[in-house]
Amino acid sequence: MENSTVRADFKPLSLGTALGLAMLAVTAFHLGYGFAAVNFLIAVYLFGLFELTRLATAKQASYLGLAIGMLIFAPQMGFLWTIFGPAAVALWFVLAFWIRLFLVLGRWVRLRFGAGVAALLLPLLWTGLEYFRSELYYLRFTWFNEGYVFAGHRGWLPLALLGMYGCGFVLMAGIALLSRLTGARRMVASLIGLAALAGLVNLPLPAPVDSRPAAPNSSVVVAGLQLEFPTEPEVVFKLDQLIKAHPEAQLLVLSEYTFPGPLPERMKAWCRQRQKYLIVGAEAMLPGDQYYNTAFVIGPQGDILFQQAKSVPIQFFKDGQPAAAQALWDSPWGKIGLCICYDLSYRQVTDELVRQGAQALIVPTMDVATWGAHQHALHARVAPLRAAEYGIPIFRLASSGISQVVNPRGEVLATAPFPGDSATLIGKLTLGPAGTRPMDRLLVPLAVGITVLLTGWCVVDGVRQSWQNRRKNRVVATKP
Repeated sequence: MENSTVRADFKPLSLGTALGLAMLAVTAFHLGYGFAAVNFLIAVYLFGLFELTRLATAKQASYLGLAIGMLIFAPQMGFLWTIFGPAAVALWFVLAFWIRLFLVLGRWVRLRFGAGVAALLLPLLWTGLEYFRSELYYLRFTWFNEGYVFAGHRGWLPLALLGMYGCGFVLMAGIALLSRLTGARRMVASLIGLAALAGLVNLPLPAPVDSRPAAPNSSVVVAGLQLEFPTEPEVVFKLDQLIKAHPEAQLLVLSEYTFPGPLPERMKAWCRQRQKYLIVGAEAMLPGDQYYNTAFVIGPQGDILFQQAKSVPIQFFKDGQPAAAQALWDSPWGKIGLCICYDLSYRQVTDELVRQGAQALIVPTMDVATWGAHQHALHARVAPLRAAEYGIPIFRLASSGISQVVNPRGEVLATAPFPGDSATLIGKLTLGPAGTRPMDRLLVPLAVGITVLLTGWCVVDGVRQSWQNRRKNRVVATKP
């Protein structure tokens, strides 16, 4: 997809400089994700990718993009080898493909439109590609989006305004703006910008001040119990221990797939005898050996008050059919949305619950202990980010940790550890105003639309250029 002419403002990188930028990007990514105090280095990662759109050839952009992606995702997602074996390599390549695509398309944008227009288009291109890989195709996977690096350690970063996709856009837009400066001015401005970001995300939030009186019956004490592949008698025994230790608990939560089959009648009887509300994961059976992976809400009378199926079953697993619809549980304390495990990772799922008026989210989750501590730690980034985006509390109960109580500012108030068999989690959820969706939901359609347009244009341009080259070669070959 080469252009026949090179614009005067396109200054290709030498191979040595390109390799240095690639290593800088990879190092900054791992440092940012590995150490909360330096999570601002994610901006350096984006700077490296932005500059690498000046690679000398499309082939270099393609190969180096794949290499950067593999150096990022293979170490971070080594647990995929535990789950899938050698097939994990293909999944790492799928994730790396999106970095490759950004470098190839970004380079083409620079060649086609020049550096000035590229500074406007590249932030939108990055956001569109990030959203597409995260939400819009079968292998969608949201982890490692720039927003997640700030989960639980965002300082004054306005996640409720920006959203997870808005974070990446704003950072890339800032880098693009700085690229219009030259020489020492650019260096000084870049260092000032990085220092400002470091201060922004490391300044502690002030203590929350809310003088509004709490609405009656708006708070609920929730207790969760981490159990992985338990037997039915074990569940009953452990629940009895839980309510004995925490008699103040009004709502109890067990994990996704607590029962790998239909909900046992014994659980309804237990709720009736103990006069407790219980949320528990089991299967709602369908014809033809199909089922919905479902979170059931059982009331104190032993009846099923509400149930929600998983909206996005995990690829390559037997994980049931996608939910036919989403709704909220109109609980005695307010409107509660139920997300099952990875559903919390997808903004298309959670945005709908917030649109309907969710005041809190409860998330039964199954992260198998054999997947390892790093997988559990990465997954634990999701709930704090979501809570900060929407401004509502979240109670996330995982089968083997890391379970969390998160307040509306995205601060983790209590956890249960990994692997933590039989560990308990207790906290109070105060259901205030319904959540609000961040502004990036307005940005994303524009970014995706422009990305699709640019991708199509790039492909057509490449085909046209290839046809013209072949035609020239034929003409040369026929000359005497």
